[in-house]
Amino acid sequence: MSVPVDLERLADEVRRFGGAAFVLTTSDDSRPHAVHVPVALRSDGGITAEAGNRTRANAAARPLVSVVWAPIEALGYSLIVDGDASVDGVALTITPTRAVLHRTTPPAGESAGACGSDCVPLSAAER
Repeated sequence: MSVPVDLERLADEVRRFGGAAFVLTTSDDSRPHAVHVPVALRSDGGITAEAGNRTRANAAARPLVSVVWAPIEALGYSLIVDGDASVDGVALTITPTRAVLHRTTPPAGESAGACGSDCVPLSAAER
């Protein structure tokens, strides 16, 4: 399932999923680095994330990051946002470039989307 929507929907989903998420960066040796941190929605549609030294260093060197919120309910969607990060003091400022609500399999009786799972794109870039 693929249903493009505008970025206003992303703001609604970020508010719905709450103030903590996993931020994923890439280390010097190309390994993923994941941390669970406080996050906040900015008035310009960006996301700020508190970050430690390693996360900030990774984002400064390789600014392509992802932010992942776990499902709110069992078998629910995760919110996954890809973006471009910049380091701002002890925080990252993330400009979303792509977002999707994702769950691995749809409930019984519903069909999977083209990706083999049940995804709903949220970013205008997906149009």
